Amino acid sequence: MEHAGALEVVHKAIDDESDYVISLTSEMVRIPSVNPKFEAADGLNREADVQSLLAKHIEALGAELDRWDVFPGRPNLVATFAGDPERSLLLNGHIDVVPVGDRSKWTVDPFGGEISRGRVWGRGAIDMKSGVAASLAAVRAILKAGYRPKGRIDFHSVVDEEAGGFGSIAATKRCALAKGGIITEPTWGKVLAAEGGLEWVRVTIPGKNAHSAWRYNAIYPQRNEPGRLEPGVNAADFAARFIEQLHELERDWATTKSHPLLPPGVNSLHVGAVVIGSGPDSNGRPTILSNPAITPDCAAIDIDLKFLPQETKEQVRADFEAFVQHWAQQYSWLRDHPPRVQWDLYGLHFPPLNTRPSHPLVKNMVTARKRMGKDTEVSGFIAVCDAAHYAGVGVPCIIYGSSGDGFHAKDEYVDISSLIETTKLIADSIVSWCGVNAKK
Repeated sequence: MEHAGALEVVHKAIDDESDYVISLTSEMVRIPSVNPKFEAADGLNREADVQSLLAKHIEALGAELDRWDVFPGRPNLVATFAGDPERSLLLNGHIDVVPVGDRSKWTVDPFGGEISRGRVWGRGAIDMKSGVAASLAAVRAILKAGYRPKGRIDFHSVVDEEAGGFGSIAATKRCALAKGGIITEPTWGKVLAAEGGLEWVRVTIPGKNAHSAWRYNAIYPQRNEPGRLEPGVNAADFAARFIEQLHELERDWATTKSHPLLPPGVNSLHVGAVVIGSGPDSNGRPTILSNPAITPDCAAIDIDLKFLPQETKEQVRADFEAFVQHWAQQYSWLRDHPPRVQWDLYGLHFPPLNTRPSHPLVKNMVTARKRMGKDTEVSGFIAVCDAAHYAGVGVPCIIYGSSGDGFHAKDEYVDISSLIETTKLIADSIVSWCGVNAKK
C-alpha cells in the first residue's frame, strides 16, 4: 500500500509520545470555556485562553496562524500548514462548552482535567476538546516523524458551535475552503457521513382579546344578532389544535421520507417553546403573560425542525408553510387572520450534510480502521454539528472522533485509548488524502 511505511513511522511517533495528546486534552479542559450565551461569569468564559494555549503549540510546528474575534473576546484560531490546495484537508473542532449544571452531582472537578482510570475527565473532554487535541497531535506526529504533507492542512479551532456554529460560519467566510474535511466530534468508532439539516421556526397564531367571563360567548352556540357581545378568540385553543396536527405532519414525514444512513423519524418537528398571552411584539411573542382574565390574542410556537440530508432548505420551508396555510383554512378566523411563520429564528440554520459512502474521505477512514483490525459502521449523525456549515459551502466532510460519555451531562470524560486511536486515524487520513513527502 502507498505510504504504508510512513503510516508505521507516524503511528510509532504517536505511541512514543502518547502523553502529548492526553496532556493537551487535560490542559484544555482545565481552562473553563463555557459559551457565554448560556452562562457568563468571571473566569468561566475563557475561550481566548484556550486558543492562546493552542497557538503556542502550533507556533512550534511552523504553521501560519490567523486569529480573530467572532464575537468580542471570543476568537477563532486557524492554522494553515502550506501545501497543494487541490489536496487540502480541513480539521475542525470547537472549544466552547456547555455549562456544568449542578456541580454537586459531579464526582470529579468539572474543570480539573483529571487523568485517571484510563480517562480524561471534565467538561469538554469528549465534546470536544479531545477532538481538537487529536487533530493537532496527528499533524505534529507526521511532522516529527520526518514527513511533510503534500496537500494543505487547515486546522480550525472555533467558538460558538454549541449556540449555532457561528464560529465555523465565520471561518467559511474568511478562510480558503478545503477540498474535504473531518469534524472531530465523538462518534464511538462510527464514520458519520450524513446529518440532516436544521431550522428553527416560529409560528405565531393570532387571537382576539376579550374578558375571560365572556368565554361562553365564543365556545357555546349563541344567536349572532344585534347587541351580541363580540366574542373573543382564544389563541391558546388554536395552539393546542395546531400542535396536535403538527404531530400528524411529523408522522407523515417519518413514514414517507427516509435516508439510508439515518433512523426513521429523524426528520422531526420538535415543539420546544410555547408562549401564550397578549400584546405580541415585533417578533411575534406576547408581552403580557400574567393575566389569565384576558383572552389571549397571541400564541408563539417555536419548533426545532429537522430535515433529511437529501432535502433542501427551500423545499422544506415551502412544504411547512403550505401545511400551516392549509391548516388555517379550517377556521374562519384564521382564514381572515392567518398565522405568521418566521424562519432563521435567532439566526440559526444548519444545512444538511450528505457525503456519499463511497467518497474517498469515508473510504480512507474505513480502510484505516480495517488496518487496525476493526469493523466500521458508516452511518449518519442524528444531531447537528459544524460539518453542516462546511457542507453548506461545498466542502464534503465526515464526522469522526473519540469515545466517552457525559457530554452535556455530569462526569464528562474521554477514553484515553480511543483518543490515541483517533489521533492515529486522523493521521492516516491526512497521509491518504494529502499525501506526504519525506523531509530532505
